[in-house]
Amino acid sequence: MPLQERITHSLVKGIDAFIIEDVEQARQESEKPIEVIEGNLMAGMNVVGNLFGAGKMFLPQVVKSARVMKKAVGYLNPFIEAEKGEKQQALGKVLMATVKGDVHDIGKNIVSVVLGCNNYEIVDLGVMVAPEKIIETAKKENVDIIGLSGLITPSLDEMVYLAKEMERQDFTVPLLIGGATTSKAHTAVKIDTQYKNAVVHVNDASRAVTVVGDLLNPKTCHLYTAKLKKDYDEFRTKFLKRGKEKSYISIDEAREQKFKIDWKTTSIIKPKELGIQTLEQVSLKDLIPFIDWSPFFRSWDLHGRYPDILTDEIVGEQATVLFNDAQKILKEIISKQYLKAKAIFGLFEANSINDDDISIQKKGKEIAIFRTLRQQLKKRAGKPSLALSDFIAPRESEKQDYMGAFCTAIFGADELAEKYKNKEDDYNAIMVQAIADRFAEALAEYLHQQIRTKHWGYASEENLSNDELIKESYKGIRPAPGYPACPDHLEKETIWDLLKVEEKIGVSLTESLAMWPAAAVSGYYFANEEAKYFGVGKITDDQVKDFAKRKNITLEKARKWLHPTIADN
Repeated sequence: MPLQERITHSLVKGIDAFIIEDVEQARQESEKPIEVIEGNLMAGMNVVGNLFGAGKMFLPQVVKSARVMKKAVGYLNPFIEAEKGEKQQALGKVLMATVKGDVHDIGKNIVSVVLGCNNYEIVDLGVMVAPEKIIETAKKENVDIIGLSGLITPSLDEMVYLAKEMERQDFTVPLLIGGATTSKAHTAVKIDTQYKNAVVHVNDASRAVTVVGDLLNPKTCHLYTAKLKKDYDEFRTKFLKRGKEKSYISIDEAREQKFKIDWKTTSIIKPKELGIQTLEQVSLKDLIPFIDWSPFFRSWDLHGRYPDILTDEIVGEQATVLFNDAQKILKEIISKQYLKAKAIFGLFEANSINDDDISIQKKGKEIAIFRTLRQQLKKRAGKPSLALSDFIAPRESEKQDYMGAFCTAIFGADELAEKYKNKEDDYNAIMVQAIADRFAEALAEYLHQQIRTKHWGYASEENLSNDELIKESYKGIRPAPGYPACPDHLEKETIWDLLKVEEKIGVSLTESLAMWPAAAVSGYYFANEEAKYFGVGKITDDQVKDFAKRKNITLEKARKWLHPTIADN
């Protein structure tokens, strides 16, 4: 093939085997080494961008293209520097950061790579970045756009705070919002109202390039921003109106309508082993059968259920390549023991008290209290208003009940990802983090099975397939703080105190109560056969006040942590 076609082929296919030789030939044929980047390589990347924009190329392929591009640019840089000061003109400078208290960065890294491929200069501040640092760096680097990422609900408030600060300090640069808990609704209602310049929710990496292009194009930016503001304004009006149409009942009424279990007849099984245990010798090989691969594909913007996704008409071929690449890294991780799995769990005597609290005891003496939240949305007659405490026998029933708590984590993923990044290999760096997340969830699934069948033993005859485990066909539940049934992240502190999680297995909590390392899962174990998953939904201020009193914290602190759960009306 002619030289340009070879370079384009390497970039489109993500093959780096001959890129150095081809780039060297292009350098020999050019007047200046910078011309190879601005000419040959950007021509190839434009093809990648067009195919990606047309839906004919998928995210994993683009990240592989970036790997080839970085290798080529890395080879050319010494020649460019030798020419003194020649530098490729970037289309714009984008600051990327995961906000204070949050440790999740897979999505941020993917967006950074995709924008980098499209000739944007990326200033990546990493995770847990304080707002002061974001503001200071944005000014110092004179960036054109700020991109914020976050996965846990407290991150949403950090983004609001930053938008306010940008307004106060007269920033004019657009603000991009992304991450699993973010949404168009939250961006329109809470963030857009704080900053008069452009605020955009980017829900997947494939949209980032078009959005950034429109925002930085002097011909389109004013019209684009005006349309965006109008769209968010209309969306906000509809959204708030819809919220006001919902009716809520008082916390007292909700408690009257609690979910009632007949404690005289229900089966309560005492765990075979009470107390706390740690697991530090779990083999990753034993966890493979427990992996749910569907979220792995979602993290790469490939949507569909595993294994059907592998034969999907549109994404099947790419999903298969990605899955095979994951299996290669998986084998290497296991054979070289790059990652380590650790877990801790405790099974305790428990009784519900004061309707919505759960008293944890050791030999009858209270050692901790879990606070639960109750549904307050008005329902039709006969439908209960649920709280997790409903699944634990109340003290007045004079029945001794039991409950568990746990944390699972995978160590070593960040160090391994960093090694790949240092080799300009973002594809495998992101792959490692995505696999570590799957292992942390698989360890939670494996441990829960061990609890049900052995340590607690209330389902000793259970024999479920992985598919049945994913569908949660087992008896009992394991809800996690921050998720729909218990949206309050503060309860993680109680789990950490009760189990001594940080001391015993080294998993810490950030100030926003994200777990570190990021590949970690924590939660509760409920065994009652009537226990089920549900969403608390929105709660009203009377429950917030009640919660603050029960938890012995200030109302201000309760409102801060429950903020995303509080109804607007």
